Amino acid sequence: MKDIPKEFDTAWDEREPNAVLTTIDANGIPNSVWVLCLHRLNKRKILIANNSLNKTLANIKTNPYGALLFLASDRRAYQVKGNLEYHTDGEIFQNIREWLDPKYPGHGVAALTIEEIYFGAEKVYETVS
Repeated sequence: MKDIPKEFDTAWDEREPNAVLTTIDANGIPNSVWVLCLHRLNKRKILIANNSLNKTLANIKTNPYGALLFLASDRRAYQVKGNLEYHTDGEIFQNIREWLDPKYPGHGVAALTIEEIYFGAEKVYETVS
């Protein structure tokens, strides 16, 4: 499997706190929401805490593919695309208790598996089957 570029790792570590998560419903209509509670579980998986993801959660259950857009500290945009899984128990769900501020409800966690990374319009990473 191709390695994720080090530039992406640096951008993630130094990103702006807010990001945008986009999902698509059963009719192909996109829905984008601001997300704040994010954590990179490992090189290929980003966790997004569900504090009030209503349409987003319905979309994940119907069409488990999405995109996460974030800004690096230098204001350059990165987009991550991949499969989304939703967890309300188990090891991945328990992981949010380690990093989620207790003031947030953390009803569940969406786990985005990184399949593609874009820097602007340039694809800088793609998983190899």
